[in-house]
Amino acid sequence: MSWIEVCVEGASDVPAVREVLTRRFGLAENINFRIHAHRGKGRLPTNPLKPPEIRHQGLLDVLPAKLRGWGKSLPQNAAVLVVVDVDDTPCHSLLSDLQQMLKALPAPVPRVLFRLAIEETESWFIADIPAMKKAYPGKLKVAKLTGILPDSIIGASERLAGSIGIPPDTVTGLTKMQWAQRIVPHLNLQDAPSPSLRKLVSGVERLLDEVGKSKPAIGNF
Repeated sequence: MSWIEVCVEGASDVPAVREVLTRRFGLAENINFRIHAHRGKGRLPTNPLKPPEIRHQGLLDVLPAKLRGWGKSLPQNAAVLVVVDVDDTPCHSLLSDLQQMLKALPAPVPRVLFRLAIEETESWFIADIPAMKKAYPGKLKVAKLTGILPDSIIGASERLAGSIGIPPDTVTGLTKMQWAQRIVPHLNLQDAPSPSLRKLVSGVERLLDEVGKSKPAIGNF
C-alpha cells in the first residue's frame, strides 16, 4: 500500500487535487494520501536548512522543513506531491528553484513530485468549458471563456468570476472553495484541456508506479 503526503497552497486547492487522486486513481483519503493546505504560496527560504519562521507559514516557507522531516519518517513506498501555483513566475524558474532546494537538503530525502498549476487551479476550471457548463447550467456566459488558450496567464479567477456574473473584486477564498466544490466533480481527468492538469495526472500515474515497486512499509506512519 503506497502513501502520498500532498502539499497545496490553500483550502481552495484541496478539492481539485483530491478529485484527481480519488476519481482518477481510486485512492482513498487518509488511507492512501493526506492533503496539507497552507496559508498561501509563501517564498522559498534563502537557507533551506533553517527552521521556518513562525510568522511565515505559506507552502514554500515551510516546504524545506517538511521535506526534511518526511525524509526521516516516511517509508520507501511513500512519496510527497507538491502542487503550487505559478502565478506570474516563469514556470521553468520556479521549478528550477524547487529542484535546487531539494538538492540542498541533507539525506535522507523523500521521493518528491513537483507539479505546477499554470497560472492557478482556476485555470484548470476555465479550460474545461463542458465542466463549467455542468457546474453552472443556464448561468455560464460561455463567450467570456471562449478563445482563451488553456493555461494562459490572464487572471483565471477574474475570468471565472466574470463568466458566472460575479464581480471579480468580491472574490474571496471561500468563493474559490465554492467554485472548486461545484466544478471539480465534472472535470475531464482522462484528457484534461489544461496542459498543467494533464501533467499532474501523468505525474501522479508515474509516481504511483514508482512507489508501487518500492519496498513495502513496516508498521504505521
